[in-house]
Amino acid sequence: MSTALLELDAVDAGYGPFRALFGVSLAIEPGGVVALLGANGAGTTTVARVASGLVAPTAGAVRFDGVDLTGRHTYEFARAGIVHAVEGRSVFASLTVQENLTMALERGRDRRALEAAHEEAYDLFPRLGERRRQVAGTLSGGEQRMLALARVMVERPRLLVADELSLGLAPIIVEEVYATLATIRDAGTTLLIVEQHIGHALALADTATILEKGVVTYAGPAAEARAHIGI
Repeated sequence: MSTALLELDAVDAGYGPFRALFGVSLAIEPGGVVALLGANGAGTTTVARVASGLVAPTAGAVRFDGVDLTGRHTYEFARAGIVHAVEGRSVFASLTVQENLTMALERGRDRRALEAAHEEAYDLFPRLGERRRQVAGTLSGGEQRMLALARVMVERPRLLVADELSLGLAPIIVEEVYATLATIRDAGTTLLIVEQHIGHALALADTATILEKGVVTYAGPAAEARAHIGI
């Protein structure tokens, strides 16, 4: 029996008549980090969407903690503990930082639980704590990306699917984002990272999967993926 937390087994997927994935298999052990790499159009974002239930495979299977989620609704993936941090900022621009975090929290939490969840987010992103009363739309692009990540982390996911979180960010902000991802990993969250900043992703990951035109061309240790890519 597989010990993987997330397992994609020979997955085909696409959009209407366009097929983006061809027999893609991928497995992530609990607490592990997989870097999913590939050029634009390789199919990495489609894999991320399949993993979080946003795209249903046309063949193959998606299993999470031994449960077959193939074809299930997106909210069932979320209930299982899978959270997808999509590329872009994904914040409510007219709300404050704190209000954005409150919107992301589960209903039914009392005031003490809400305050504790806020402080957890500010521990991950101290800059957000300094700007907790600032309207999100007035934050810098990097700060808005941090807030988008904080909004998903207050849900305490078992698996975080991080899709191009560093896209368009200044190098110093990329460093901060990856330092936070390392903290999230150390706290026990499993990570699937889709990334164009190959060096950062491989430095954090245990294993790597490389796609070319929707097909897996490498799956193995992250350290050996550098030689496969040629860096």
